[in-house]
Amino acid sequence: MISRRDFLQVGMAASAMLGASGFGNWARLAAQQTLTQDQLLEFETFGNVSLIHVTDIHAQMKPIYFREPEINLGVGENKGQVPHITGAEFKARYGIVDGSPSAYALTYNDFSALAKEYGKVGGLDRVATVVNAIRAARPDALLLDGGDTWHGSYTCYHTEGQDMVNVMNGLKPDAMTFHWEFTLGQERVREIVDGLPFAALGQNIFDAMWDEPAEHFEPYKFFERGGVKIAVIGQAFPYMPIANPGWMFPDYSFGIRDENMQAMVDEVRAQGAELVVCLSHNGFDVDKKMASRVTGLDVILSGHTHDALPEPVVVGDTIIVASGSNGKFVSRVDLDVRNGQMMGFRHKLIPIFSDVIAPDAEMTALIDEQRAPYAEEMAEVIGTTDTELYRRGNFNGSWDDLICDALISEREADIAMSPGVRWGPSLVPGDNITREDIWNVTSMTYPNAYRTEMTGEFIHTILEDVADNLFNPDPYYQQGGDMVRIGGMGYRIDITKPQGSRITEMTLLKTGEAIDPAKTYTVAGWASVNEGTEGPPIWDVVESHIRKQGNVTLDPNTSVEVIQG
Repeated sequence: MISRRDFLQVGMAASAMLGASGFGNWARLAAQQTLTQDQLLEFETFGNVSLIHVTDIHAQMKPIYFREPEINLGVGENKGQVPHITGAEFKARYGIVDGSPSAYALTYNDFSALAKEYGKVGGLDRVATVVNAIRAARPDALLLDGGDTWHGSYTCYHTEGQDMVNVMNGLKPDAMTFHWEFTLGQERVREIVDGLPFAALGQNIFDAMWDEPAEHFEPYKFFERGGVKIAVIGQAFPYMPIANPGWMFPDYSFGIRDENMQAMVDEVRAQGAELVVCLSHNGFDVDKKMASRVTGLDVILSGHTHDALPEPVVVGDTIIVASGSNGKFVSRVDLDVRNGQMMGFRHKLIPIFSDVIAPDAEMTALIDEQRAPYAEEMAEVIGTTDTELYRRGNFNGSWDDLICDALISEREADIAMSPGVRWGPSLVPGDNITREDIWNVTSMTYPNAYRTEMTGEFIHTILEDVADNLFNPDPYYQQGGDMVRIGGMGYRIDITKPQGSRITEMTLLKTGEAIDPAKTYTVAGWASVNEGTEGPPIWDVVESHIRKQGNVTLDPNTSVEVIQG
């Protein structure tokens, strides 16, 4: 008799056929440029349940460029495992052909050239077209939003998230979970959540005083779809007060809360759940570990780390789906659920090529309505770029280098620090840099660009702390984003070393001298989690710098030497 595990492996083969080999088919079409919307949406309906997953949109409503990471390092058991492979290794893993649409969508190689060939990606009006097409084939499909939705743009900042709330309501999701949303402040989050026409989920969102499930949020939600009783359990970002300012949401505590997750799985199973889905904002490696510790989870829809994978990863009896970011992809997962068990699946990661997928007219009108009051200010051209500007990877991207240059120049600092956040679209050489482009990589509710004095020893401590958040071998201790971006200083990092020993050879670039632990340096930065941080908003700092430059040209950043062991 075939086992459930065997069914899952059959599902993986089907996923590879419909996912990775679908990418290969695009490669064969590339020379003729005949890629069509029908080909992108092609999917043989399977089983009796369909899930649609979007995550980490970061308020990007219009088509953008978005370059995937060049460096995505795994440590411990995750070294060399997906999603910690990039470029040629990633293409070999999934059978992706150089120059193909899938190479453009999923890797960084030849990005600017391929961007000019294949155009922009994303746009929530194109996402709407894809969602509507899936619903036409499977009318009761569940649309689930993994969070980081009400954050990351000019209009989102100025409307306190209302623009994205309005647009996402137009997509009609069934549930969502949360991360950056809480940086709107807890009162604003409660106000929005209380008005949502769908479920706001987070089994790990607790009242900080009473250590009990918080009001306004549900741990899980039941749905009856395809004759199957489905429980969707929410998992908000666990490390909110570490990665973001705790003073903005003092009434809440988070954490992974494995034991409570197991209790929720057991509870929904006892209530008759035949399929259990975790809508997660843990990050991929944390989700893998959680899947190994919590039994009874059929599917984890993963968010936070912005990974885009053509195939799910199977951990035990749980499949983990990663759907990228910035509205660039939509995942469809069809499941065969029999006698209370998930027996097989088919999956497709659908890239939103905005020149191929027709926009949904109603959604276009809704998006334009949100943007109209701010359109003139956003469209103002501040400068141009001769350099590919991107942010995504464990270390500095060129957008980060530009921001650090602005901090050093405008704030008269020796050294600059910029947070290792993953969000923010890309620009290709020859593009204008508009005010909207600057806000797309700087918009947040604690933007003040500080200027302070730090000893060399304290700078080393900061780098070591952030490095441990990223490179601790235990995923449950990876509690932040990527490595803090540094301007004006070089260093060597050995990611295999323990905390306190990873960072060496710190050098002040303008003099070539070693950083003196006892000496004081002027440091400028932004996005401090400390309440009351003073300084101009970072977008004004960057805009002033770009205006003075006129045309941005950046040399490749070789100031960080990475030892992988």
